[in-house]
Amino acid sequence: MTRVLSCIQPTGDVHLGNYLGALRNWVAGQHDKDVFHGVVDLHALTVTDRPGVVGQATLELAAVLFAVGLDPDVATVFVQSHVVEHSVLGWIMECQVSFGELSRMTQFKDKSAKREHDFVSAGLFTYPALQAADILLYDTDEVPVGDDQRQHIEITRDIAIRFNHRFGDTFVVPRAVLPKAGARVMDLQDPTAKMSKSAGSDAGLVYLLDDPAVIVKKFKRAVTDSDSEVRFDREAKPGVSNLLEILAACTGDTADALASRYSQYGPLKADTGEAVVELLRPIQTRYGQLMTDRGELQALLRKGAAKATAVAATTLERAKHNLGMLPG
Repeated sequence: MTRVLSCIQPTGDVHLGNYLGALRNWVAGQHDKDVFHGVVDLHALTVTDRPGVVGQATLELAAVLFAVGLDPDVATVFVQSHVVEHSVLGWIMECQVSFGELSRMTQFKDKSAKREHDFVSAGLFTYPALQAADILLYDTDEVPVGDDQRQHIEITRDIAIRFNHRFGDTFVVPRAVLPKAGARVMDLQDPTAKMSKSAGSDAGLVYLLDDPAVIVKKFKRAVTDSDSEVRFDREAKPGVSNLLEILAACTGDTADALASRYSQYGPLKADTGEAVVELLRPIQTRYGQLMTDRGELQALLRKGAAKATAVAATTLERAKHNLGMLPG
């Protein structure tokens, strides 16, 4: 069975765009392939400068993943730091990638430029080596990524090929795949920009755990345009089209079909808000149950860590053996 790895950082709250664009597809695809989903808390340390933040954020994100429908008996859901093989192989990967290769990574350039007057962690620079370890540990066949992450998969492939050439056949060389298209969710206040936790304001973001009244209010205040025609046209009417796409993702209807049912923006905004509230209601209920019963949540994460470790430990031992390291 094809093995797939998708990871998510515990930095920032999960929003509607994350769910409709990616997480819902994770849930739908968990029975088709052998899926591994990691909460990569070690990566979050590159931008963490306060105590007590990463652990709580990791717990909350894990609860979200289970609440949206990932089945711990089917999908392997784990916390990165709970599988020590990530750190060990991460160092080995650092020794297999050159300074020049890391220097050419555009994400480091972008992120360090944004933080040029702040502390820039060396972890931001070596990040691709640990990410390569994350992927290679699980004999991963496919890594679903957007265009902004393709360079990271390419450097992972380069490292794996180099290691295999130097030390013998060790790692599966992964391939990047475009994930199944989810709903494209735009910011409610700036419908020309994707809904993102890096936005300057929360007014256009709908978080999975927002109170229902807050969700409805955000949709009522969504930006549309100056006329009153309801039609699906991303270029000419981005705000209205965003509402129609979100409503379509919630109801299963098409955006064009939904547009024909409305003659005013007010009812469209109200119905979309209510549809999102109903979509998120069972997720919020399950999340609340998990966060109330920390014992169950920790047990689910221990199950995931055990499944992940069983695979990762085998891969790491194979790498150490092929390197010729002294057995323990």
